[in-house]
Amino acid sequence: MSNEVRVKFAAGKAGKQVAARIQPGTDLITGIEKICDENGIKGGWVNCIGSLQKAGYYILVPNNAKLGAGYGDVNRVEGPVELMNGMGLITEKDGKSEIHFHATMCDKKGTVFGGHIVKGENPALATVELVIHEILDIKMARQYDEEADGNHFSPSK
Repeated sequence: MSNEVRVKFAAGKAGKQVAARIQPGTDLITGIEKICDENGIKGGWVNCIGSLQKAGYYILVPNNAKLGAGYGDVNRVEGPVELMNGMGLITEKDGKSEIHFHATMCDKKGTVFGGHIVKGENPALATVELVIHEILDIKMARQYDEEADGNHFSPSK
């Protein structure tokens, strides 16, 4: 690897701040997407805490991909699961919100785990409390990156 510093960025400005609650039984990612779509939010980030009935997530594992690692099989944990911290990027795909979300969680014994949250696998138990921060004047999207051989965050003006 070289010492070259390579980044890709676009500067925008703060938009809406939305405080919300995902109610029992609603999937974490589906709930966030609904809140974003109903508020016209196409780019930004989200932070949350709460509890889940169960958890489904990916972690990075060594594989034969270009970079030598990628997501493995879905890890599933039966609940209750404490959502200690979750954070994700809000991007736009085909006119709808798309969420790339990672979380730190713990099981009923206090064992901490985490990774990339799988849509449809993480229903709220009692609550998921969140704040969405909109970013204006930039396009927040995930696009194919040949070097990394996958879809990755690609902000632009």
